[in-house]
Amino acid sequence: MMAAVRCSRCNRVAKPDPKMLELLVCPVTRTSLKLDETGVWLTSAAAHLKFPIRDGIPIMLVEEAEPFES
Repeated sequence: MMAAVRCSRCNRVAKPDPKMLELLVCPVTRTSLKLDETGVWLTSAAAHLKFPIRDGIPIMLVEEAEPFES
């Protein structure tokens, strides 16, 4: 299992706000996203893309997304 993601500025464990995650949708398909088991990616099954979470902040840019197999 991957180690906890730490904030690069303060070294605390960086987790996105669960309420914010409920509001986010895939910028490509406008469908819901799911937090992966590592807590480092938000995945869009419809678009087959995963969006990174850095310092607890989801990066919802298509240019930053990576493809994944569901």
